[in-house]
Amino acid sequence: MANRRTIKRDINYLLGDVIEECYSEILNKPGKHEKEINLIIDQAVDLADDLMARVNNLKNIKDRKDMKAHFNKISKDLEEKTTGFISKLNALS
Repeated sequence: MANRRTIKRDINYLLGDVIEECYSEILNKPGKHEKEINLIIDQAVDLADDLMARVNNLKNIKDRKDMKAHFNKISKDLEEKTTGFISKLNALS
């Protein structure tokens, strides 16, 4: 199980990389698919906010087993959504 600091760092790095790739795509190909790429950026920012809120919300979790499952679910969601964003961005290219 990853600790809270590691999960927060992963969220920032992975979604930061997605956003960076989106801006790079906008700069390299101006005017082409700009609305779709901006939508991906908005979704990535919303996901980061949601995941950070879930990481910080541990009030209802009492035992270690539930906490481990909670963090594993967050990590799995981060991985799936990040892969989805990159797939969408690659499909636009």
